[in-house]
Amino acid sequence: MADTVIETVPLGFQWPTIDPFLFCVHHDDAYPAGNEVAGPAVSLEGRDLGQDFEGRDGWRMYHGQAVPGFPGHPHRGFETVTYVRQGLIDHSDSLGAAARFGRGDVQWLTAGEGIVHSEMFPLLHRDGPNPLELFQIWLNLPAEDKLVEPHFAMLWDDEIPRLRADGVEVTVIAGVLAGLRPPPPPPHSWASRPDADVAIWHLRFDPGARWTIPKAAGADTVRTLYVFEGDGITIDATEVGARTGAVVRADVDADLQSPHGAEVLVLQGRPIGEPVARYGPFVMNEDREIEQAFADYRETRFGGWPWPSEEPVHHGSAGRFALRPDGVREEPAAG
Repeated sequence: MADTVIETVPLGFQWPTIDPFLFCVHHDDAYPAGNEVAGPAVSLEGRDLGQDFEGRDGWRMYHGQAVPGFPGHPHRGFETVTYVRQGLIDHSDSLGAAARFGRGDVQWLTAGEGIVHSEMFPLLHRDGPNPLELFQIWLNLPAEDKLVEPHFAMLWDDEIPRLRADGVEVTVIAGVLAGLRPPPPPPHSWASRPDADVAIWHLRFDPGARWTIPKAAGADTVRTLYVFEGDGITIDATEVGARTGAVVRADVDADLQSPHGAEVLVLQGRPIGEPVARYGPFVMNEDREIEQAFADYRETRFGGWPWPSEEPVHHGSAGRFALRPDGVREEPAAG
């Protein structure tokens, strides 16, 4: 029988992905105490503000000028899935939706025909550090759904199921696992189609723990395991080291072992199998559609920007919440 592990690749800041996924990045920033505007309470001298990706002192400002994060920017033709493990994100968008989320929450945003959103990282603790850790995953849309109406969804931490057994915890963000079914993805997501076999799972192993990852439902499903924390794992008989991605066979059960403890992100799905044309924030099927996306954005701004700043931060006393485009406000049960 062929080896379970098909290919491995070292992990940098941005991780390689396979159709239907377009992009995955692991943000892990050890931010210092915050100041009166929720930015770092330290000097920003010497940083390339607006393009600060260097990681100096263990953190980045990204495109933020005063507060770390990503000020208002457009997307079309795909989805963003943002899973926050530590810290908080302040979201605002051209639909009029807003949110403060984190500490295990997931935001799932279908850009569709076009949306502008900002993702700022407010440093709310003024007397101590503000660590932030998150994954942002880009999931493609098939051609027939690339211009659907944008959709904003929140998956709160207390709603996301977790499988716990023998020193292993699996957070089930997408895809059914052992009878556990997470909140549904947006209606036009590729993940909303049962035959797409999309799964997003976060695995945490205690030292010495082992777990069998069940085979996928689809014969042509592609599965990638990203070992992002710990000293590595063994997949059947193959050792996969720390900071390594492994494309594995999805048509068989696989025995995963972690001698010293590890954390793994699993991305799987049936490929969409269509041409991909991408430029910056737009992902379509043909170059002419990219040109049209830029033209449409210049003309419409995808609905405009209803916020007073390009990098809005919500009130410092606000807890986790979501304000939906229809004006309905919700908060997670855990507060």
